[in-house]
Amino acid sequence: MPGKGLNAYKQTAKTTISGRELEAAVLNKAARLLMECQELWGEEGRAQRLDGALTFNQKIWTIFQEELLKDDNPLPVKVRENILNLSVFIDKTIIDIMAHPAPEKLKIIIDINMNLAAGLRGSQAQ
Repeated sequence: MPGKGLNAYKQTAKTTISGRELEAAVLNKAARLLMECQELWGEEGRAQRLDGALTFNQKIWTIFQEELLKDDNPLPVKVRENILNLSVFIDKTIIDIMAHPAPEKLKIIIDINMNLAAGLRGSQAQ
């Protein structure tokens, strides 16, 4: 049963990866998907790649928004407000890119994702 092994791996990963490490990994993945869109902009399948990358980014930022709005979120209110403001900017940027696709517009989301991931890991973005 291949599904059993995958489920066991996922459960182990959940227990061994901290929340911050997981968030950083997801943000890095989101940035990589967008970078791939930039690199392959002129190639076949651009619309599908872009849609997938933007949808993935939108989903993770929506999850962040939901978590930040919870009363029991341990982050200081000011930090939560700043990240929520950033998430609104990300939402607007994603909508703009969906309406008017251009590879250079992806850079700001990539940079934000990479810098936030680096901050979560306690390192600097590369």
